[in-house]
Amino acid sequence: MAERDLRVVVLGAGMAGILAGIKLQEAGITDVAIYEKADRIGGTWRDNTYPGLTCDVPSHHYTYTFERNPDWTRHLPPGGEILAYFERVAQKYEVDRLITFNEEATRAEFRDGRWHLDFRSGRRDSADVVIAATGVLHHPSYPDIPGIADFEGHLFHSSRWDHSVPLDGRRIGVVGNGSTGVQLVSALAGRAERLEHYQRTAQWIMPVENGYFSEEERSAFRDPAVLEQAMDFAGYNAAVDAYTQAIIDEDSEGARHIAAACLNNLEQGVIDPVLREKLRPDHRPLCKRLIFSPDYYQAIQHPGVELVTGGIDRIEAGGIRTRDGVLHELDVIVLATGFHADAFMRPMQIIGRNGADLASLWADHPKAYLAITMPDFPNLFMLNGPNGPVGNFSLIDIAEHQWHFISQLLDRLKSGEAREICCSSQALERFESDRTEAAKRTVWFRGGCHSWYLDSRGIPASWPWSYSLFVEKMAAPRWEDLECVPAG
Repeated sequence: MAERDLRVVVLGAGMAGILAGIKLQEAGITDVAIYEKADRIGGTWRDNTYPGLTCDVPSHHYTYTFERNPDWTRHLPPGGEILAYFERVAQKYEVDRLITFNEEATRAEFRDGRWHLDFRSGRRDSADVVIAATGVLHHPSYPDIPGIADFEGHLFHSSRWDHSVPLDGRRIGVVGNGSTGVQLVSALAGRAERLEHYQRTAQWIMPVENGYFSEEERSAFRDPAVLEQAMDFAGYNAAVDAYTQAIIDEDSEGARHIAAACLNNLEQGVIDPVLREKLRPDHRPLCKRLIFSPDYYQAIQHPGVELVTGGIDRIEAGGIRTRDGVLHELDVIVLATGFHADAFMRPMQIIGRNGADLASLWADHPKAYLAITMPDFPNLFMLNGPNGPVGNFSLIDIAEHQWHFISQLLDRLKSGEAREICCSSQALERFESDRTEAAKRTVWFRGGCHSWYLDSRGIPASWPWSYSLFVEKMAAPRWEDLECVPAG
């Protein structure tokens, strides 16, 4: 059977797109095009540049396994260093030569055995395989607050930071208290004349150290054996397993440990009892995405910082008016209000085999078999697609495991054993049914909160099993779940 020279189009040049470019070249697939809608690589680490931006995955575990980075300056990697790392990797592995920037795909249709793509610029392309590496959190969510357009100061979303706006000595309001809001308050406390943090729902804060690596340590890390020892894979993997166990079993030892650590952090970290009660969540830890911070409680107690919990009535020319009638005069308003977590490839229109429309398949909520493939959308494979592990895990690690799975599908296409591959409708239905039932047993569902993990049905959209099971599922495809149309 003659091998095929596959043409592969990758959508997105963030972490996952760079990975795809590297791995495709390693597999001997040379006819590759990567399209990126922005003007440079980096995905979320390009878009987010706000003060205090930090990843909550330990630095040395937030790298590709084949390209460790000994040069991290801190135990948790700063956003700018992460972007620089991806830029270096893209250049080193010559992924940059595959990328066409400022090209956003608007439509893809599968016909005559190939994907045909249209771009906003008018460009067209076609491919045997499309890899969707479009990311998870890239469409900012703007709150529906009356009067936003009336504000006469500076107002912007945290992922669209306006670096021309001075911050020192200004009156700043941060709306939203997820990870971004917490990091912003920690970074701006002491810089702003007055800093107000608008909290709708209190969050559990997990204490974490974020010290600096010395020059001596970073030099030593250049020895792979030293770096491997410092990474403590056994300890890290045990922590990941305990974390996932805490999500799926709220009575587990891991759940009790996390709850105790969060509670102790609140009780010991906040002196004022009134403020402490305002910061006390009414739901279980891990019900929402857990926030890791070394210094938020310290920052929120700074003399120039105020926690505002009364609710926002509207935004006016001079600032934010809360429901108690008070006008909080501000110079800058930052919307740390998150993203549309269910967008993925949308608003791109995708038409599969026999006229199958992704919009119809995803009418209720996004879904994909093992977060990678969907019935009637052959040779379209996703990295970090719907229903995969998200939250406090390394998306790099997740994407690498997913690529291991996808690479085996590509091998069959390349060898000529199959012309088209996608999951069967039955496989997706079974996966969705099992996933939904498992999700109802997680703390995300039972923990008493509302979070971005929940889909339109109120069902957690993330992977509801252990991380080790995810790794196991990615090791080898279950071919009976896949439709492989033979070549011929």
